Amino acid sequence: MPKSGIVFLKTHALEELKEFYIDRIGCKMWMDQGDCAILSHGEFLFGFCTREKRETDGMITFVYDSREEVDEMFIKMKDISTSEPYYNPKYPIYHFFGKDPEGRAIEFQVFL
Repeated sequence: MPKSGIVFLKTHALEELKEFYIDRIGCKMWMDQGDCAILSHGEFLFGFCTREKRETDGMITFVYDSREEVDEMFIKMKDISTSEPYYNPKYPIYHFFGKDPEGRAIEFQVFL
């Protein structure tokens, strides 16, 4: 049985995205394949590959262990945030949203 999976997205800005996700969010480089970079955030693996057409649909969600961690990320990511952190009783989560350098939606959340 597979241990994990990887979500790949096409990009026009591989170097900028590597810098953003590693330096700003705290992801690790899991594997650098030249025109593709696979990053990790805990057990979550996701990658970007340089291609003619970029993909910015969907959303990348980063899951944390506490509301305090989400609040810390909000302070760190306030300049790219599109919402304040808030409790969403429907799911029940505490989260906020932002945009990466290519305009891709990103979410920072904790399950409560």
